[in-house]
Amino acid sequence: MKAIKETNFNFPKQSNFYKGKVRDVYTIDDQLMAMVVTDRISAFDVVLPEAIPFKGQVLNQIAAKFLAATKDIVPNWVLATPDEMVTVGRICEPFKVEMVIRGYLAGHASREYSLGKRSVCGVALPEGLKENDKLPTPIITPTTKAAVGHDEDISKEDILAKGIVSLVDYEKLEAYTQALYKRGTEMAAERGLILVDTKYEFGKVGEDIYLIDEIHTPDSSRYFYAEGYQARQDAGEPQKQLSKEFVRKWLIENGFQGKDGQVVPEMTAEIVDSISERYIELYEQITGEKFVKNPAESIADRIENNVLKAIDQLLSK
Repeated sequence: MKAIKETNFNFPKQSNFYKGKVRDVYTIDDQLMAMVVTDRISAFDVVLPEAIPFKGQVLNQIAAKFLAATKDIVPNWVLATPDEMVTVGRICEPFKVEMVIRGYLAGHASREYSLGKRSVCGVALPEGLKENDKLPTPIITPTTKAAVGHDEDISKEDILAKGIVSLVDYEKLEAYTQALYKRGTEMAAERGLILVDTKYEFGKVGEDIYLIDEIHTPDSSRYFYAEGYQARQDAGEPQKQLSKEFVRKWLIENGFQGKDGQVVPEMTAEIVDSISERYIELYEQITGEKFVKNPAESIADRIENNVLKAIDQLLSK
């Protein structure tokens, strides 16, 4: 199977290029941002050595669906999705925090809880919870948006005290986060899924706040299957889930958590294929649509041609 690990385009009027963990971002004429969602995969803030076929297409197409379905809640950065792996949109000044919201005790929060911590990002958690239990109400547990290295937990109080976000803006971000999570939860339920936790990123153009980046994808979210959830909880069994957590667990089982001196385990063809299949499974489950693999001989040529057309149309408006 084909996968694209990185891109190296030189578009007309290209004014900047940024390579993120997963995305290659091209700035065009200081007006537009073309975000290529590559097939790179990261875990524990480390980019793994092998690319995952169709992962970029899955992430970009799921994000496009949910961004379109939530623009009545908050405007978003998208202007066009010219390719299965590309979104083109307006340039926003990003807030330097990610708004993480959790409806269940899972993942990072569960690991912290198991260490005896009863507060995450300044939010108190009740005693007596076990992994994957539903929380009394969804909680917002922000993280700093690190340019390099690990994102760090941070409390609302610290965000305001350090002046990272103003009180007026932060209250809007909280309200948007709650409303987006509610909508995402409802859409997931229609597909027999539970949206366990997720994160949102926001930016500004002037005084206007926009939702940016991807939303409700397996890279930014965790899903459980609703059917059998309570029975599995009652029996103390692991939840059947669709998220990137299975990649993290595989890494942990093989002695890697992104810590100094640790080596990423070998990603065999079988492991790569299984991860690809899980991403496609999530796409079909959450969208209710059959995943269509683009037969293009060259992914890079296809992306370049589609972005060129989109840039030409958007700049000529």
